[in-house]
Amino acid sequence: MKKLFLGALGLLLVASITSCRETTDKAEEAAENATEAAQEATEKASDAAETAINEADEALDEAGDALEKAGDDASEATEKAIDEAEKALDDAGKALKKAKEDTEKAVDDAVNS
Repeated sequence: MKKLFLGALGLLLVASITSCRETTDKAEEAAENATEAAQEATEKASDAAETAINEADEALDEAGDALEKAGDDASEATEKAIDEAEKALDDAGKALKKAKEDTEKAVDDAVNS
C-alpha cells in the first residue's frame, strides 16, 4: 500500500511538473506574440506618421506656390491698373488742354466779333 501511495504521489508530481512547463511555454509564447504585435503596431504608426509628414510637406509646397502665384497676379493687376490710370490722366489732361484752347478761341472770337 505504501508503494502504491508513493507511486501515485510520484505520478502526481510528474503531472504537476509537466503542467507547469506547459504553462511556462504558453506564457512565453503569449509574451512573444505581444512583442510582435507591439512591433507591428509601432511600424504601422511610424509609416502613418511618415505619410502624414510627406502629405503635409506637399500641402505646404502647394500653398507656397499658390501664394506666390497670387502675389504675382496681384502685382500684374496693380501694374495694369496703374497703366490704365496714367492713360486716363493723360487723356483727361489732353481733354482739359483742348477745352482750354476751345474756350480761349471762343473768348477771342466773342471779343473780336
